[in-house]
Amino acid sequence: MFKAPEFWYHKTGRAAAPALRTALSPLGWLYAKATAKKLADTIPVNVGVPVICVGNATVGGSGKTPVTRYLLESFTRLGIRTVGLSRGYGGREKGPVRVTSKHTYKDVGDEPLLLASAAPVWVAAGRDEGARAAVAGGAQLIVMDDGHQNPLLMKTLSLLVLDAETGFGNGRVFPAGPLREPATAALARADAVILMKPSLDFRPEPDLLHALAGKIVIPAHLKPLQKPPEGKVFAFAGIGRPQKFFDALRRAGADLVDALAFANHKAYAQTDLKNLLDLAGEYKAQLITTEKDYVRLPKGFARHVTCWPVKVEFEDELTLRRILHPVIESMRR
Repeated sequence: MFKAPEFWYHKTGRAAAPALRTALSPLGWLYAKATAKKLADTIPVNVGVPVICVGNATVGGSGKTPVTRYLLESFTRLGIRTVGLSRGYGGREKGPVRVTSKHTYKDVGDEPLLLASAAPVWVAAGRDEGARAAVAGGAQLIVMDDGHQNPLLMKTLSLLVLDAETGFGNGRVFPAGPLREPATAALARADAVILMKPSLDFRPEPDLLHALAGKIVIPAHLKPLQKPPEGKVFAFAGIGRPQKFFDALRRAGADLVDALAFANHKAYAQTDLKNLLDLAGEYKAQLITTEKDYVRLPKGFARHVTCWPVKVEFEDELTLRRILHPVIESMRR
């Protein structure tokens, strides 16, 4: 599993690692060229139902999963048979397979397990095969998690989720930077941008807002579903940007004595878990982690950890619903 290098999020100075960035840039050009060719050469499949894609322009976490869960829950409440579709990153299942209570993160990945609490979820390495299986199973609408650079399915609506703190990073394509493709290319295929802020009062950099000019931008932030536990807490997380989780705990008033960051989608070994218990014990603190990390913990260990769930809150939900309305209307014709 991968931990994003710090230089990805700096444009100038020593922290930007200019020599390393320059050395890696040719690989970034090749990566961008391969992505562009794949997008240009692939004829997307129309599976006969609307497909809403929730994707991003960068490697790592931006807040896609809470947005996907929101959509699954919202359409399901309307009585629409809505299904999530994921590639199941980190899982061994190639699919198509529907996620059940018998699956673990080792089978289907952590994100599909979280989403399956909101609606049925299919996992498939080939998104077209997964979509066909979902439709055969009665799906009226598909919400595809993390598919902005995947051209296999015809998309009815593409939502690009962007971290308001880091934006497009240093503006370079992987591995020279965090981008999966040039920012302009990703924005060109997006119907709207969900700008995920760390808090309601956060103000994005003017340069980022300038880059988003001309696009529909819907600000959002993640809101805790419960208060942090009383007393000292020791946090750990293996997500795209663990620091976001640690900062959120502090903003919520947690007595955070220390924190440990792991690589995204970290598969915790027994030694990791023992070390965490020992470290928390030194502080006489409770262990706390994210929902995504919690589903990757062995059951015997999970009882020692507090899970801190969050949900997405849109600051302009009316605009979002206005964008979604044509999708709903098309299904009623």
